[in-house]
Amino acid sequence: DESEEKKRSIRKWWQALPPDKQELLKDTVKRNRWRIVLGICSLSSLTAIYFWTHLDKSPITGRNRLLMFSKRQFLQLAEFEYQSVLENYKDKFLPVTDPMYETTQFVFNQLIEKNKDIPGVSETKWSINVVEDPEINAFVMPNGQVFVLTGLFKAIADSDQLACILGHEMAHCLLAHGAEHASIIQLLDFVSLVFLTLIWAVFPRDSLAVLGQWIQSKLIQYMFDRPYSRKLEIEADEVGLRLAAKACTDVRASSVYWQQLELMKIVSGTFQIPEWFSTHPSNDHRVEHLNKLIPKAIKLREDCGCPSLSSVDPRLVFRLSVQEMLKLSKKEESFSIDSGTKQLPQYHEPGTAIIERLPTVVSVQALQSTQNTHK
Repeated sequence: DESEEKKRSIRKWWQALPPDKQELLKDTVKRNRWRIVLGICSLSSLTAIYFWTHLDKSPITGRNRLLMFSKRQFLQLAEFEYQSVLENYKDKFLPVTDPMYETTQFVFNQLIEKNKDIPGVSETKWSINVVEDPEINAFVMPNGQVFVLTGLFKAIADSDQLACILGHEMAHCLLAHGAEHASIIQLLDFVSLVFLTLIWAVFPRDSLAVLGQWIQSKLIQYMFDRPYSRKLEIEADEVGLRLAAKACTDVRASSVYWQQLELMKIVSGTFQIPEWFSTHPSNDHRVEHLNKLIPKAIKLREDCGCPSLSSVDPRLVFRLSVQEMLKLSKKEESFSIDSGTKQLPQYHEPGTAIIERLPTVVSVQALQSTQNTHK
C-alpha cells in the first residue's frame, strides 16, 4: 500500500546516495545524536501524555480503559455501520407481530425496566430488530439498535437463556466496548507504524521486509488484539449476568446455553479452533467462568426481591439429558449388533438428529435420586 511504498522509497533513496553522502549523513547523525534522542524522547512523552489523558473510568465496572473517541464521535462512526447492517438485512426483518419479535421485545423490556439505575440504560434509545437468518447470533450496536437473528431461537431452550444472551450484548453497549476496542486498534496501529518503518528501512530486500512485516502483524494480532477482545467478552459476561439477575432471570441457564453450543459443535463435527486463535473465549472456558459467577448473581437476584428459583437446576437437567442421550445411543448400537446388521447406518446430519432427541423433560424421580446422591 501507500505507506509501504513510502518506506521502500526511503530505503531506495538511501541506497542510491553516493558513499560520500552516506558517510556525511552518518557523521551528522553522530554529532547530533543527543538532539535526536531528545527529540524521540519528547515525541514519546507527548504520545504517552496523549494516551494518558484519554484514559476513562467505566462508571459500571470502575475499570480504566482507553477511549480515544468521544461518545458523539463514535456514534457518528457507528451510524455508518448501522446503515451497512440495514442494507445487509433488508427484506429480512420480521414484523412486530411475529412471536419471536414479541418474545425478544418482552425479554429486553424486562432488562431495561429492572436496570434503570445502571448508567446508560435510561439514556440509550433501544430498538429491537429480529432478522430472518439461520446464523446463531445477536448483537447490540452502540446506538442501541438490538439485532437478533432467528437462528438463535433454534439454539436456546427458553426465555431465561435469551435474557442472559441479550444481557451480555446489552453490556457490550453500556460498557462502550466498541469504542474501547477501536481505540486499542488505533494504539496498536501507531505502534505498528513505528516498527514497520524500521523494518522497511533496515531490511536490505523487499522479501525480507514483507516477511518481517507479516511476523510483526501476527504477533500483535495474537498477543494483544485477540486476547484483549477475549477480555472484553469476559467482562460482558460478568456485567450481562448481573443485568439478567436483576431482571429476575434464572441465571443458571447462562452456562447451559454455552454447553448446548459446545454439544452441537461436537455432534456435528464442527472444527474447533484453539481459544488463543479466537476473539472469543472457548465455550468450556465460558461455562467454567459463568458457573463461578452464578452464586453471586443468585444472591443479587434475591436482593432485588425476585421470586424464588425452581429447585430443579437447569444445569442438572442438561447433564441428565446428555446422559439419557448417551444411553439411547448405546442401546441403538447394541440393537444393531444383536440384530447382526453389518451395514453401517447412513449419515443424516447427526448434529440435528441427536439434539432433537435430547429429552426436554426429565422425570422428577430421576432428579430426586440424583440430588440425593449429591447431598
